[in-house]
Amino acid sequence: MGGNQIGNCAALAESSSGMTLDDINSLSTEDFVAEFGSIYEHSPWIAAKACAYRPFSDTAQMLGAFAQVVRQADKEAQLALVKAHPELGHRAGIDQALSTESQHEQGGAGLDRLTPAEYEQFHKLNTAYREKFGMPFVICVRKAGKSPKAVILEAMATRLQSSPDAELAEALTQIDAIASLRLQDKVQL
Repeated sequence: MGGNQIGNCAALAESSSGMTLDDINSLSTEDFVAEFGSIYEHSPWIAAKACAYRPFSDTAQMLGAFAQVVRQADKEAQLALVKAHPELGHRAGIDQALSTESQHEQGGAGLDRLTPAEYEQFHKLNTAYREKFGMPFVICVRKAGKSPKAVILEAMATRLQSSPDAELAEALTQIDAIASLRLQDKVQL
């Protein structure tokens, strides 16, 4: 299953490291995971399984393969994926467990520069959310608009009213949105 089957689309897509889709489709599983294992927070197993769906004809198909792996995973694996995400505004932006991607995303939303009052709001809602659902609140902070802190706090308060099943589904939807943006950062058309 070589990259020649995917036609001219391969020449149009390049990763941030200069790889074309032909190159991506030709990577060993180990190299594919090394390149794309961070698309989903601390969960390289998703890239390892998505690798089996190659060859990819475009980035949408590639992202679809990643999302399919998540949707086909059992509930325990899905919960582990959600739990791999950091709390937003955790430790006033000084969380050593944050991935490089999460550091940039939270920093871009100003979550690394919370006032004491904002930190208290985040801490209170994070605690309530974790107590109710047993997992951290997840939202695609890069899609939170021009007032991300306010949007995130409002979403936290609103989603606290959800059922556990609805909230797991929403968390996975948000994680797919995060992964989509991370993939776009790595592979540009």
